[in-house]
Amino acid sequence: MRQKERFKHPTTVHFHCIKCGLCCGDTKERSRNVLLLLEEAEEIAAVTSKPVSMFASIIVGKEPYTYEMKKTKNSACVFLADNLCTIYSLRPMICRFYPFELGKGEAKGYQFSYTRECPGIEKGRILGAQYFTKLFRLAQTRLRQD
Repeated sequence: MRQKERFKHPTTVHFHCIKCGLCCGDTKERSRNVLLLLEEAEEIAAVTSKPVSMFASIIVGKEPYTYEMKKTKNSACVFLADNLCTIYSLRPMICRFYPFELGKGEAKGYQFSYTRECPGIEKGRILGAQYFTKLFRLAQTRLRQD
């Protein structure tokens, strides 16, 4: 399957992050779990000079993810402050994808889906194939897949 055919994506969705922080914590409707790959946890630890155990807990059965980000007493990510991510340049893949998700599609392909709970959906510009290609390549790189 050629790169162009490897995934399908929404073709008419508008998106612009409004920096509301909704995606970084639990809501009445949804409990959020920020999953981390081993490499992501190690990179955050190295740059912040904090041991992984200070900001994440080990998880099992959710491979390839090995950690889950801890939350504050307000059920928000420990790296959220004033609705801004304090590790934005290091944020995990799962955060970079939000409000989109990549799952198995038809045959050997993949399908991007999105959640309408994000207030940034239907704001801003229509996202084109280039946006989703960038996300797809990030997933390939981080998950070491062809």
